[in-house]
Amino acid sequence: MIRRYAAFVALVSVLAGSGAALAQQAQAPAGPPPVPHPIGFFVTSTTPAGSGNLGGLAGADKICQDLAASAGAGKRTWHAYLSTQTTQAAPGENARDRIGPGPGYNAKNALIAANVEDLHGDRLRDRNDIQKATALTEKGDTIKGAGDTPNQHDILTGSDSDGRAFPAGLDTTCDNWTSDTDDHKAFLGHADRTGGQNISWNSTHISKGCSAPTLVSTGGAGHLYCFAVN
Repeated sequence: MIRRYAAFVALVSVLAGSGAALAQQAQAPAGPPPVPHPIGFFVTSTTPAGSGNLGGLAGADKICQDLAASAGAGKRTWHAYLSTQTTQAAPGENARDRIGPGPGYNAKNALIAANVEDLHGDRLRDRNDIQKATALTEKGDTIKGAGDTPNQHDILTGSDSDGRAFPAGLDTTCDNWTSDTDDHKAFLGHADRTGGQNISWNSTHISKGCSAPTLVSTGGAGHLYCFAVN
């Protein structure tokens, strides 16, 4: 009887100690909250025409700047992630050279890429975090992707996977973002990294044309990637 009582007392002591330890854990202070960062990347929630005619690079940059301002981020300078091709009138530009050094955070404080090199996988592929859950608009909303109605994951870029313009003579930028006709084409990425042969965020396939209806027909709406330059 004495042995049973002693065992009972020992068990109660163990349970009491466990309860105290759990209480201490429950009362332990949580870690520091994430450091807030200013938004430095978004997918446009809308584009005025929904076509490949963006008014050139200047017009595309204004679209990014205006949307950023509407979200309270207008004090930063914003550029559209677009390449242009060399013509007789002017040399082309690479999208990767237009967007600033980084880092780039989305509207919900998630790091998209620490720098331009990680964004494009220069040293190691897939160092960025562009996917459906993180490729958010300036409002913090997701873009409709594969499986949604309508699918709008096509993003205008005019770029290869390294973020550079295609060689002169190839038609991949809707006549350097001034055409809304289907006799021109644009290279597109997929914001949700789904569908296509290589599911690239910036260089998945070429469009069938540059008009708004044609871009819609292949899963787009004339969306752009926007990055803060400073």
